[in-house]
Amino acid sequence: MSSQFQSFDDPAASNLGEANPSALRLAGLRRLLAQRGLAGFIIPRADEHQGEYVPPGEERLAWLTGFTGSAGTAVVLENEAAVVVDGRYVIQVHEQIDPAQFSPVALAETPPEAWLAEHLPANAKFAYDPWLHTDGQVKRLEKAIAKVGGSLVALDDNPIDAIWEDRPAAPEAPIRLHPLSVAGETTVSKLARLRTLLSEAHVDGLIISDPHNIAWLFNIRGNDVPHTPIALGYALVPTEGRPTLCFDAGRFEPVAFNAITEIADVAPSNTRNAREALETAITSLANGLDHARLRIDQDTGAYALQHLVATADADFDIGPDPLTDLKAVKNAREIEGARAAHRRDGAAVSRFLAWLAREAPKGQLTEIAVVEALEEFRRDTGLLMDISFTTIAGANENAALPHYRVTRSSNRPVLPGILLIDSGGQYIDGTTDITRTVAVGTPTAEMRDRFTRVLKGHIAVARAVFPEGTTGAQIDPFARQALWEAGLDFDHGTGHGVGSFLSVHEGPQRISKLGNVALKAGMILSNEPGYYREGHYGIRIENLLIVEPRTATDAERPIFGFETITLAPIDLTLISKSLLRPDEIAWLNAYHARVRDVLSPLVDETTRAWLVGATAPL
Repeated sequence: MSSQFQSFDDPAASNLGEANPSALRLAGLRRLLAQRGLAGFIIPRADEHQGEYVPPGEERLAWLTGFTGSAGTAVVLENEAAVVVDGRYVIQVHEQIDPAQFSPVALAETPPEAWLAEHLPANAKFAYDPWLHTDGQVKRLEKAIAKVGGSLVALDDNPIDAIWEDRPAAPEAPIRLHPLSVAGETTVSKLARLRTLLSEAHVDGLIISDPHNIAWLFNIRGNDVPHTPIALGYALVPTEGRPTLCFDAGRFEPVAFNAITEIADVAPSNTRNAREALETAITSLANGLDHARLRIDQDTGAYALQHLVATADADFDIGPDPLTDLKAVKNAREIEGARAAHRRDGAAVSRFLAWLAREAPKGQLTEIAVVEALEEFRRDTGLLMDISFTTIAGANENAALPHYRVTRSSNRPVLPGILLIDSGGQYIDGTTDITRTVAVGTPTAEMRDRFTRVLKGHIAVARAVFPEGTTGAQIDPFARQALWEAGLDFDHGTGHGVGSFLSVHEGPQRISKLGNVALKAGMILSNEPGYYREGHYGIRIENLLIVEPRTATDAERPIFGFETITLAPIDLTLISKSLLRPDEIAWLNAYHARVRDVLSPLVDETTRAWLVGATAPL
């Protein structure tokens, strides 16, 4: 077995001959900053589209610091530096960075701007790359630096790129058409809906900086970043007139090019890059209007876009990209595709779990072997396009890292205790994300207690019924109540949005303490409470949900609930039945009966026999 989609090498170490890459690279950056008269520089994890997954050449944070998480920020000053991370990565960052070079900082306690205000010398010049920060991020930096009388300097180039000698080139993967049979709506129809919203916002056009929104609007997919089928670039959609796709025309497959050019213009093949194409498109639109007003997305639009708009003698409007909300509500075809993808994926995961039940007791498995086996079962479907994110397979203490990524150096044997597997698949009809925690050998009483409390939270979210307008922040406590009662909690959100053959982490919807967006019918979210005992084990149970309308006798307002679409057994050996109420047991038994009925016809005889025991009623 081997992995086609996941590397087990350390992505931060591109020069293995260096004894301490972080020290040498940090020293090189500081020399360059000193030559320019700059006191410091900020390095976010994001690329110019604020993406979670970025191409190798945009992994500046990992290259400099060694930290490989999907979110984080480094702040480098002349004599000190920090890496700021959220609650998902507080353990991981300590394990990956060199403490002699960088101080790990918890985002919840000290955001990058607060750390900067405390440590930046008075009257200093601090630099940033305006293509890697949004308007809101820049304003927060300006406010922090003003407290010490300093100045914020926008650079024309990124100094990391000047010292990263073997930096990978920008991706140029082909761009293909996403079939209408699974997209469920034509681009013409989507454009009409978008333009209505742009008119209501009194803007003359939208600069689309989020590649996921471009992919959804134009029914195209690409392969520029790992695990998410997008093409990196921009688009400009005027309220009236033809849109412009800012990609090299030579990147489109012939069928996709013919379909797109019926409704939109595409940058000519000799265009140097997407930024140049966008600048040309903005200038062309502005020349035809008197003081054109263009919307820049507040969440993904780079601060540098304001300069492009102003240079074209147009005005910019910072606000939400309406496509983000439109994309979040799945149409009937996308919902049916999601269900089909989860049936297929559930069969593959169940085959894997049955295999794991046979092989783990032998004591010969490693975390890498688990990752490779699971991917192979998914590939056996014949329809796997990619995994939807880097598979997490953590044994015992590695399971306590919520976003652990196994490498050849961290690879542990699967020994008695806990094994946590968080994984997903990309299929043309849907994106999946599932976490199962399984016992290897006999679990301890503490493990069963914690697992059952996590399960109680999972069931509470799955069974929730709520009125129209309810936000994810209002649902989030359902997942935590049983843990809170024992003085326990977890430091990540309960759920994130999921795309339709797009990003496995999609907004704006989420179930978390910060989830302020109302949940709407057709949205897909994860339900993944957890518990992590640092240095010992971790637990998480994750299914995906679709928000659906519900009915109730004498209801005075619209109400909603969740349809669980993930199908795979939950480990019965980790459950303390005495902690479950009768209604919770009934939910689990009904879920397992559905898993057994739906998946049994889709799996082999050996797995089918295993399913009988794995889904037996409590």
